[in-house]
Amino acid sequence: MKTYSITDTGVLREMNQDYCFASDTPVGNLPNLYIVADGMGGHKAGDYASRYTTQRVVASVTRNPGQEPVSILKEAIVKANQLLMEEAREDRDKLGMGTTLVAATIVDNKLYVANVGDSRLYVVNRDIRQITRDHSYVEEMVRLGKVDASQARVHPDKNIITRAIGASEDVEADFFEVELVENDRILICTDGLTNMVEDSVICDVIRSDADQEARGQKLVALANHNGGRDNITVMIIEPFI
Repeated sequence: MKTYSITDTGVLREMNQDYCFASDTPVGNLPNLYIVADGMGGHKAGDYASRYTTQRVVASVTRNPGQEPVSILKEAIVKANQLLMEEAREDRDKLGMGTTLVAATIVDNKLYVANVGDSRLYVVNRDIRQITRDHSYVEEMVRLGKVDASQARVHPDKNIITRAIGASEDVEADFFEVELVENDRILICTDGLTNMVEDSVICDVIRSDADQEARGQKLVALANHNGGRDNITVMIIEPFI
């Protein structure tokens, strides 16, 4: 197992509200843990939301005596949501804050993923597969057939998300399980990458022979070259190193 992560403010933003965590070694009863979060809110509130939520998820996983990965991740997300809501109620400056969250773990070559919001997890091998489904207004329109994928990429409402940690008392994460095969590479990223760089280009970079650091930095550079309108976080996980 080998992982590289990088986060960048981008060209237009003054503050980085993304946050990530990666551990190739056990966290509680999980053999590894990977998290990417994209915060939202007023001055510093989004930064706080992504960092605080990630830290609370890690703490919950660390203490959980369970053995089943989905249950461990679900309990951690529910608890983090409750705590973030409490933080917002206690501090007026944090009212309305929230964050996306992708959390993943690999157990015996099976990838377990939890997702809230529009940050993404992909599996890249001969092609690129988006495993998570965006919780966004535009993605709902795509599912209903009202817009196609090409229109969705440039839709003016594409940044409106329909689920987030901290948005309501009851958070609902989607869960996915993927059987990994040799040469699979995993990418977890925020929309600061996917809004700026086409999936096909991302695939070519991830599949290249460059080392992880070079590939991660290349993706950030491409996002910034194409406008860098948002914070950019890239995490590359290679399970079969």
